[in-house]
Amino acid sequence: MRIFLIIAMLVFSLQAKSFFSNDKQAEASEYIAALKDLIVATQRCRGATGSYLNGNETAIDLVYNYRSDMKKAIGTMESLPMSQNAMINGRAASVSRDLTSLNSKALDLTSAQSFNGYTKNLAQALMLAQTVSKQFTDLNDFGNEAVKLMLEVILPLSENMGQLRALGSGSSARARNNTKQIAQMKAILRNIESLNASLQSDSMAILSRHKEAYSTDLSSRLLTADRVVKDYVSLTRKEILLKKVNYSSSEYFSTSTNAIDDVIIIFDINRRAILKDSDGWI
Repeated sequence: MRIFLIIAMLVFSLQAKSFFSNDKQAEASEYIAALKDLIVATQRCRGATGSYLNGNETAIDLVYNYRSDMKKAIGTMESLPMSQNAMINGRAASVSRDLTSLNSKALDLTSAQSFNGYTKNLAQALMLAQTVSKQFTDLNDFGNEAVKLMLEVILPLSENMGQLRALGSGSSARARNNTKQIAQMKAILRNIESLNASLQSDSMAILSRHKEAYSTDLSSRLLTADRVVKDYVSLTRKEILLKKVNYSSSEYFSTSTNAIDDVIIIFDINRRAILKDSDGWI
């Protein structure tokens, strides 16, 4: 009976992670984490820059702090083994070069020009994330599913929320919107609602197949993220989608950032799970 229990426990453990170690999966996990840090810092810099350009002078310190975070993330990416891949390195160098150029002139642009510039560069960073995913096809089933969730759902969700943060902070700072700006934010809100629904359904599907891979209570974190995102959407509709806006730009930026952070927590949980899974047993 004791032998049977030992064998059962071993089988259960083997289901929780790969049998063989997977260095490529570990490398992907590390690089994706640094890329996520770059994307998050750039999103924050875009929002803070837009708030400053629309009259919120207190946002200038945030602008420079987030630029420093961007530089740190790029340095980490360049130091990792995955940067030796020619295609990845080429795309990453292009992203780094374009962001450096934009940072040097962003404060001299209009808020719309700055927003469009950072949004274009973030689109390139998301394409880099897709390249990372496609360059390494030897991840196991769990790794492939988790990476797809992180790169195709969570990062796009955070980017749409980041765009809304930048536009909403700008609206709050100048205390007004025009019809075009309201329509633009409404379209982003629809994207957020759709991606949040995908985050919830896709995560639960992965969790049902690979529950043993997660050392953290992912389901409770998903419930928190779902509630926070929906509250954020509701706040935006109530306080920001107006011709005359009477809401603190700094408070909206902070609320937006906290909501995005709760989404990024789901990214980090998956990232840690695939890194742990890459250890294997042999």
